[in-house]
Amino acid sequence: MSAGHNHGAAATATGQHRRRMLAVLVITLSIVGIQVVGGLASGSLALLADAGHMFTDASGVAIALVAASLAARPATTARTFGLMRAEILAALANAVLLAVLAIWVIVEALQRWNDPPEVSTGVMLLVAVVGAAANLVSLLLLRGGQGQSLNVRGAYLEVMGDLLGSVAVIIAGIVIATTGYVRADAIASIAIGVLILPRAWSLLREVLDVLLEATPRGIDLDRVREHMSEVPGVLDVHDLHAWTITSGVPALSAHVTVDAECLAQDRSGQVLDALGQCLGEHFDTAHCTFQLEPAGHRDHEPAPHA
Repeated sequence: MSAGHNHGAAATATGQHRRRMLAVLVITLSIVGIQVVGGLASGSLALLADAGHMFTDASGVAIALVAASLAARPATTARTFGLMRAEILAALANAVLLAVLAIWVIVEALQRWNDPPEVSTGVMLLVAVVGAAANLVSLLLLRGGQGQSLNVRGAYLEVMGDLLGSVAVIIAGIVIATTGYVRADAIASIAIGVLILPRAWSLLREVLDVLLEATPRGIDLDRVREHMSEVPGVLDVHDLHAWTITSGVPALSAHVTVDAECLAQDRSGQVLDALGQCLGEHFDTAHCTFQLEPAGHRDHEPAPHA
């Protein structure tokens, strides 16, 4: 017996922000082109590093958009949740790309340390300022959805890193222009790489939690059990599990022992409605599956059960 919900496109958090992510993709790709030209013209590794970072961001956003389209496909008997997990796999690819880029930037900066090339600070500063302005616009576009979807959050964090990277390039350009200390470009490049790594790890950790079906953040199973046990007719709650199908779609299942009077009077439907309403209101969990059992049935179930 279960209380279900629609698995359509509206259920996925990323799908609700496609237009904003598409706008960010166009902005990001435009700035990548400008930064590559500016980096080659000025000789700045920091600009090229920021361009590489932004290209990785653009790739991540493109992957997320494709994944959101796949996740919107209807469920089938072969894939009962459709392709919702495609969004999580896209976030995983994004995290790996971020980590690889960060390592490349740091290694390249270290190699340039002993033989820093000349840098044209005028071009460097102009391109960095344009990039910072574009990143700020992208941040504003993604701010509303970054708390709802791992993919949107991943894009938001990457754009924030780009903004910080552009600021680092601006600072390095000013230092080189005023003091002639050309190693400032390598220092800015290392700073960009160091900024990327923690964000890549944070995103990867959240993705792994979803793939390993960890209890969603914000859901306390002890409190869930307590609330469910307070429903009239419920004697016990066991085999309780909660996980995330994709961003914004938590799921929960449980075996619920009910009293004999409830079963005799055929009040199972009322209990299911009460359980579904309880979890929906208190824990924002719409996709719930409950197995109602008579007292003593648990003794026949294989152990262990939570």
